[in-house]
Amino acid sequence: MENLALIDSFSEFKDDKLIDRVTLMAILEDVFRNALKKKFGSDDNFDIIINPDKGDMEIWRRRVIVADDDLDLENEEITLTEARKIEPDFEIGEEVSEEVKLIDLGRRAILALRQNLISKIHEHDNTNLYKQFKDLIGEIYTAEVHHVRPRVVILVDDEGNEIVLPKEKQIPSDFFRKGDNVRGIIESVELKGNKPQIIMSRTSEKFLEKLFEQEIPEVFDGLIMVKKVVRIPGEKAKVAVDSYDDRIDPVGACVGMKGSRIHGIVRELGNENIDVINYTSNIQLFITRALSPAKVSSIKINEETKRADVFLKLEEVSKAIGRGGHNIKLAGLLTGYELDVIREGNIAEEEDDVELTEFSDEIDGWVIDEFAKIGLDTARSILKQDVEDLVRRTDLEEETIMDVMRILKEEFNS
Repeated sequence: MENLALIDSFSEFKDDKLIDRVTLMAILEDVFRNALKKKFGSDDNFDIIINPDKGDMEIWRRRVIVADDDLDLENEEITLTEARKIEPDFEIGEEVSEEVKLIDLGRRAILALRQNLISKIHEHDNTNLYKQFKDLIGEIYTAEVHHVRPRVVILVDDEGNEIVLPKEKQIPSDFFRKGDNVRGIIESVELKGNKPQIIMSRTSEKFLEKLFEQEIPEVFDGLIMVKKVVRIPGEKAKVAVDSYDDRIDPVGACVGMKGSRIHGIVRELGNENIDVINYTSNIQLFITRALSPAKVSSIKINEETKRADVFLKLEEVSKAIGRGGHNIKLAGLLTGYELDVIREGNIAEEEDDVELTEFSDEIDGWVIDEFAKIGLDTARSILKQDVEDLVRRTDLEEETIMDVMRILKEEFNS
């Protein structure tokens, strides 16, 4: 009973740690064997008998009886006099088994055992946690905001496990309060000392891919395949999809009637603009689709350099490049080609055109840069645009755009 009572005192935190009794007893054996090695130099002659059902264990020490005048006793030896205190009819050469009571190890040894046990159980918990989340890498996970810091949000799941969402893994428009539920993918599990650090991401392409799998039944069932995903988190994404079944329109199935299916995904990603594109192995056609909504006139491909010259009418250039250059950047990432825009237009007009930078004494540099971001770097390319469209595509006010157009018109009317 002495051992049982002591073990129960050791394992009083078992329920809090959700560790089963069999595992606890195995850890206890390991802890006690280490203590025996430390005290006696070896544990080879000790038998530890465990009864997980009762939560009890016994420690027996086996020793061979030697003569009383043998002064250089080994751990595995006991003198005849000491042996006969256990059984009076023992003789030299026989083996003695004697139970070791934990209480006999002394108060300091028991405190050390207890501390070592706590350490081993924490180590066991961390190992299990590491393995559990290692298997979840790349999967969507939901946890609750526990603490918001400037560079990181600390989340806690239903089992009390801590998950880290760094600032750079958050969508720029993300705003969290304590108690909010947050979805993301488990991106990595790193060991910091002995403790695993679980990293969540909401900016990963994998997160968007998994959202398609979660929200669109045909993707979940494997009828539609997500071939590739590229993103500028919170701004714009392009997703190439395909289906082996000709009866299924993969783009239509993913978007849904009036965008009903993709709306939830867009909302989850902070209103990220998502273009869903039919995948094709025909690279010219794939580049054409990737540059949507622009209409491409023709494409000249260089397979060796992985570059493509894309010929566009002047009015299509700004659509191909997109606000902030996002559209052409993502199209290049999606297709794997560096895309160079070549403008098509009236030759006489092009020769008569003027670079926008020539007006730097009348137009602020940052305004010129805003137009350049959407592919408008000449006077005529801007004058061909609709004012409302320019307001929508740039960060410029309508009044600023009107002033620029007035300056440019004066150039050609003078």
